[in-house]
Amino acid sequence: MSSKKLGIFNYLSKPFVKLVEKYYPDAFIFVIVLSLLTFLFAINLTNASPVQTLEAWGNGLPKLFTFTAQITIIMITAHALAHTHPIERILSKVGTLPNSSIQAYALVTFISGIASLFAWSFGLIVGGIVSKFVAIGCSKKRISIHYPLLVASAYSGYVIWHMGYSSSAALFVSSEGHSLEEKIGILPVTETIFTTFNILLAIITLVIITIVNPLMRPTNKAEISEIDTNVFRFHKNEDISNLNQENRTFAQVIENNRFFSLFVGFSLFVYIFYFFNKNGFSLDLNIVSWTFLAFGLILSNSPIHYVKLVNNAALTVGPIILQYPFYAGIMGMMADTGLISILADNITKIATSETLGFYSFLSGGLVNMFIPSGGGQWAVQGPVMIEAAKNLNVEPYVIVLGVAYGDQWTNMIQPFWTIPLLAIAGLHMRQIMGYTFVIFIITGFLYGSAMLYLGSG
Repeated sequence: MSSKKLGIFNYLSKPFVKLVEKYYPDAFIFVIVLSLLTFLFAINLTNASPVQTLEAWGNGLPKLFTFTAQITIIMITAHALAHTHPIERILSKVGTLPNSSIQAYALVTFISGIASLFAWSFGLIVGGIVSKFVAIGCSKKRISIHYPLLVASAYSGYVIWHMGYSSSAALFVSSEGHSLEEKIGILPVTETIFTTFNILLAIITLVIITIVNPLMRPTNKAEISEIDTNVFRFHKNEDISNLNQENRTFAQVIENNRFFSLFVGFSLFVYIFYFFNKNGFSLDLNIVSWTFLAFGLILSNSPIHYVKLVNNAALTVGPIILQYPFYAGIMGMMADTGLISILADNITKIATSETLGFYSFLSGGLVNMFIPSGGGQWAVQGPVMIEAAKNLNVEPYVIVLGVAYGDQWTNMIQPFWTIPLLAIAGLHMRQIMGYTFVIFIITGFLYGSAMLYLGSG
């Protein structure tokens, strides 16, 4: 690639990087502003009074408590697993694979994208971990890597998660007894996730972002911000020091006895095997967490070693605990006041049978800014859009895909899902979102065009 062509992509990213650095607030401030905007929209666009809207907000606050706990446990167990000795050695080897900065950005993008197709939570965790180790590996090889762009590359892989195996919208309508079954029946995943259209679009998107991310790399060495390897140093061998002492106590012997961690770890694997045997290969947040926990316990040196790995990991979860209840409050206001229905209705009024899929994509992107949970978004937006599809004789799967694409699309400018990845990578949201803004523009054109091509199905 010539320097001239490279300069075009680098030049394109620069204004967005500067814009985000200057004007994008911290993720917590972002959710407060969104909460205020939702409140104002609700009292002005619906029949809800300020008191009723406030009540809807308050009632919504605890609705993501279970989800918050699940995400927290996933982050902690994944982080702890990544820092067990065997996994660190493997990841360190992965980190040495790139022989140039281009290869580094491309590798991280590709791995994160594939992991996101497998499971959305897996993609975020793997992306954060791999980007860190690739940066460290490149540092050892004296390859200059702009760490914020590398982490942004990892997050950009998340732009295809709703096309994959953990697609909330697709799994919802494929489940027996779902709330829309009387209107659309049961839509198997062969009509959504595993259609040729969706698979090809996912491949095309992954290829494009894998090419584009390296092309945004800074050409000026003064602009390159490399990883600080000191941030990720841990005291990994503290747990076994007592074994070398003649006067070690019974408690110390038990704490450092690997039998107990192996016993619990293998017991968890027995349960996971039983779960898959009973339910099929169905991933959810709990199973992902227990898988990370099982591997972490088995690969750790001892129970006390794993405890210390968890203690290190727990330092990363504060922002999650703080922000998620506020997004739950936003969901409460949009659902209970009828705001979501009004927004969706206004969009569908201008749609035709050939453009409803496109408008469902746009509305999905808009709603995702306020309700970034894919499952939560479909729960409040799906019924409205499906009703519009019924009235315009549009195939239901078109709406499912449209909302799914919109949801994943605006994740590139919505900081909600950056939290677990950035907590692992050790960066701030403002450092990466200028680059993901470019991915937002590119995938917006790609997904929008695809939905117009799909038409009414």
